[in-house]
Amino acid sequence: MDKPATSGGRVAAFFDLDKTVIAKSSTFVFSKPFYAQGLLNRRAVLESSYAHFLFLLSGADHEQMERMRAHLTTMCAGWEVEQVKAIVAETLHELIEPLIYAEATDLIADHKIRGHDVVIVSASGEEIVGPIARALGAAHIAATRMVVADGKYTGEVEFYCYGTGKVDAVEKLATTEGYDLSRCYAYSDSITDLPLLTAVGHPTAVNPDRNLRRAATANDWPVLTFTNPVSLWSRLQTPSPTTLAATVAACSSALIAGAVSYRVLRRKH
Repeated sequence: MDKPATSGGRVAAFFDLDKTVIAKSSTFVFSKPFYAQGLLNRRAVLESSYAHFLFLLSGADHEQMERMRAHLTTMCAGWEVEQVKAIVAETLHELIEPLIYAEATDLIADHKIRGHDVVIVSASGEEIVGPIARALGAAHIAATRMVVADGKYTGEVEFYCYGTGKVDAVEKLATTEGYDLSRCYAYSDSITDLPLLTAVGHPTAVNPDRNLRRAATANDWPVLTFTNPVSLWSRLQTPSPTTLAATVAACSSALIAGAVSYRVLRRKH
């Protein structure tokens, strides 16, 4: 795949969300408050739990992702957008922040220190992805958008941020923000994000499913394992030694910051 870019352009780090930055499916995490607010019935919660179990067990392939899209669009038809946003805002700290991988926050901080934009790219809805991305300090998001009429979801998808759709979103950002994709980074756990990973110059597999691990090995891509989900607030209050060391290095010189960043990635590889 060609990588549209302007040589010497800006750099971004594109992060998938589920199982890459957070330890669970972001959509599944909110099923309980959605149920409590009357948006989901008990059967829908059980179905979501089963889908999440399969997701954690083996990742999601193309067929499963398509079924998930059909299920979610049918389920949310008629929901009020503002109610969904309010539920996410009210429960974000309790439900999501404790699930964010410490290793991911270190890596995100490292990219920021190096002057890179951080972008969260997820198949989950933008109403869920947006607040999580803001908590992480991301510059932009690319997420699934539903069609809305009279303040309610119609059940139709305007943009599905999945597979080649993620590449479309990233290429659009590259055009508007001046990113050189040949210099950019991407991180994901799923083989369904292979198009995204091959669209950048520095792809990395994180907690990869079996097929992505095979692809990473074949392409000699780095493979990282994130295992330590902790409270984001605690990370912000007490930065890790890795982040502190990188910050000191950045204050010394951009060159040293780059060297420290490389050693951090090699140590986690």
